[in-house]
Amino acid sequence: MPPGGDDRLHPRSTRVNPVAGAARQPGRYVEGVARSDSARSLTRALNSDPRRAVLAVRTLVLVGVLITVPLTNPHLGVGSGGITAAIALGVTAAAWVFWQVFERSVPCTVAALTVLGLAGGVLAGLSPLSPALAVGCVVTSAAGVRLSTEVSLAITAATVAAFLATGIATGVPTETLVGYPFAWIGLWAFGLTRHAYLLRAEQAEQTLAETRRAREAETHAAALAERGRIAREIHDVLAHSLAAVSVNLQAAEGLLATLPDGNPELGKAIECIDRAGVLTREGLAEARRAIQALRGDTAPLADQLSALAKEWAADGDVPADFSVTGSARPVSPEAGLTAFRTAQEALTNARKHAPGQPVRISLEFSPEDIAVSVLNPMRAVGDGRPRGDAGTGYGLKGLRERAVLAGGTLDAGPVDGEWRVYLRIPA
Repeated sequence: MPPGGDDRLHPRSTRVNPVAGAARQPGRYVEGVARSDSARSLTRALNSDPRRAVLAVRTLVLVGVLITVPLTNPHLGVGSGGITAAIALGVTAAAWVFWQVFERSVPCTVAALTVLGLAGGVLAGLSPLSPALAVGCVVTSAAGVRLSTEVSLAITAATVAAFLATGIATGVPTETLVGYPFAWIGLWAFGLTRHAYLLRAEQAEQTLAETRRAREAETHAAALAERGRIAREIHDVLAHSLAAVSVNLQAAEGLLATLPDGNPELGKAIECIDRAGVLTREGLAEARRAIQALRGDTAPLADQLSALAKEWAADGDVPADFSVTGSARPVSPEAGLTAFRTAQEALTNARKHAPGQPVRISLEFSPEDIAVSVLNPMRAVGDGRPRGDAGTGYGLKGLRERAVLAGGTLDAGPVDGEWRVYLRIPA
């Protein structure tokens, strides 16, 4: 065995693992993590807003042109060539800033790129050995990406023409006169390719959105059809069964009425049958209301609550005030049924806990949601009037659960000496 090692190990296996080596060198490890984090942050920033990255690159190009062009011949302000270069450089900077500010406007973009192409062509012709070439590159590529083929071709042609006219006048070498236009035309062609790609991507997004909307419409239609089928099934079962129960109760009441009077149990039996008949009719009405909600052909919510208030007042001979605020509009069947059930349970609780007290029902419409409020005076301590059954306490709990399922909230409690049940639900 060689000293300090195992002869069974492959020689290459003794090399230091780069990751392990970095882990054993805290300085390099921290530096690597910092670099990777900064790279990821930069990538996320560029992906979140690509326009910001493009703006940064354009700004760097403009700054490079403004810094380097004055360092080349002709020097700015020296002779006719220097004066023309200074004017062209100023127009380039102004048109560039105008373009970045009003880039979202197509007419402003056309005007800015046209002026920028002419000024950039003149500047490249006056100073062919400077980065002024980059101005024409940015103009022709951006025109190809952003504008139509005809307009971008005209801007590219204007840029090339300005450069050729200035270059021939100043004696620019032939290879430069030929090379620059070909470079700009190539970038213009690249811009056209990019423009076509963006159009196809936009069309694909539109097609995907239309497909998604069509699928949602089909799903909604299928759900409505299934709800209608369920409603018909429930209607057939409940309507026939409850109607048969009601007929049998009426027949039993008629038979009991023919029996001799004087039996105290007979009166109780007739009273129970009457109560069962009332409950059967109420159950049938509630079943029909639920079926109408499933089928989406319910009456307006305001009419339902108004009728409920009138029925409650007629049954207990107690005043019931109903009011509507806001601009009334149709609401979804789910929201309407939740609001109706809330008012119904609140009236039942008012009759149980504060019999004989008037109630106020209000329906409020807002642009985003609706609110139903039921208020009744709280029963005074020591009030000797009979009190209804207090129930099990599951009514409000069930209403809260129903409100949460519908995306709303329900509050119940004393407010200024009154008991208030308040439901707010999107609709």
